[in-house]
This record gives sequence, C-alpha cells and structure tokens, in this order.
Amino acid sequence: MIKAKKILANNLVNPDKDCSICPRLQEFRDDNREKFPDYFNAPVPIWGDKEPKLIIVGLAPGLKGANRTGRPFTGDYAGDLLFQTLAKAGLSSGEYKSRANDGLKLKNVMIVNAVRCVPPQNKPIGAEINSCRPFLIAAMKSNPSAKVFLALGLVAHNSFLTTIGARKVDYKFAHGAKHVFENGTILFDSYHCSRYNTNTNRLSEEMFEDVVFAAAKEAEAF
Repeated sequence: MIKAKKILANNLVNPDKDCSICPRLQEFRDDNREKFPDYFNAPVPIWGDKEPKLIIVGLAPGLKGANRTGRPFTGDYAGDLLFQTLAKAGLSSGEYKSRANDGLKLKNVMIVNAVRCVPPQNKPIGAEINSCRPFLIAAMKSNPSAKVFLALGLVAHNSFLTTIGARKVDYKFAHGAKHVFENGTILFDSYHCSRYNTNTNRLSEEMFEDVVFAAAKEAEAF
C-alpha cells in the first residue's frame, strides 16, 4: 500500500491504476472491472493545460462518466454543464463530445478531483478523502502557475482548505463565495454542477456561469 509520506516524497500527482490505499474503493473498482470491462475503471488522472492559471477541484469520478472515459467530468451531465460553461468563458478549444479522445483542450485550466476513484453511490467517506489528499497536494505543488481555484461542492472546498492548512471556520462554503488567503491564493466556491443540483433548482446555468466567469477573470489577472 502506498503511504501518504511516499506519495508526497515522490510528488506523485496521479495514483497507480491499481491503487490500493482505500479498500472500499478498490473493491468497488474490482467489481466494476467485471461488470464494465470496457470502462477505464482506474483512478482518474488530472487533466488540462500544462501551465494552468485556474484549477477546478471536483468531488470524484462518476461511475458512467469519468470512471468510464478516464477523463475528469467527461461522459455525464456534470461534464455537459462544466464544459459548456468553460467554452463560453473562453477556457477551451475544440468540441466536447463526451469522450476522452474528442479533441477538446482546456486553456489555462486544469481539473483535479478530491477523490480519484469512483465511490459507491457517488459518496466518498472521510477516510477516502483524507487518503487521496496527498495527490491533490502534489497536483497543486506541481502547478505553481495556478493561483486561483474553483471548488465544486463542499467536499472539494473542505479538502482544499485542509490541503493549504486553512481553518474551515474561517472560510465557510457558500455558492459564489470568494476566499482570499494570505499567500495570495484565491478560492471560489460553487455548488457542484450535478444533475441533482440543477434538477432541484439549487443551481442554475446562470448561477454556475457567474462563478466560473468570475474565477476565469481573476485567474487572467495573474
């Protein structure tokens, strides 16, 4: 089993395809490899511009989205809304076609999930979030050009705060919130762009666009 210290010491940005750090996620992955042998079925790596100014932090891969395609947010409704919005903000080129080889490219943006493996019922537990955090730390350290971050949902928000050593009580999650830290790093918050949130009217396309556009504008200043 790869330990957190080894991950950090070697600056491992992406887990091994057979990562065994989280037993529950490993078991779920093994089951999915039998049920869906054509799926990616492995920890989903970071993806985007090699010198990003903005890093989007998501929750975890969807079973039939990123777990199937092997690219963050690719292949499910959350990705439809995210990539549509990034295109409107001028942060991508090419056409999104819900597959990893569609030719889509991100500009000044990188996407990383707080948890890299698909969790049962799309709900990672605390131990899994903590165990996967060293990969988030490594991703951030490996991309110093990124000074602006966008957290999609409370889990991503909290994982980011823990990563930089900030107290949650001082930086509370709220859709549209902008948090500025002493080192100049900026974090924007948004409700996750999931189908559930849009179907329940918790998040509208306009609300999501407002936050993404604000984060993009802030990142452009760096």
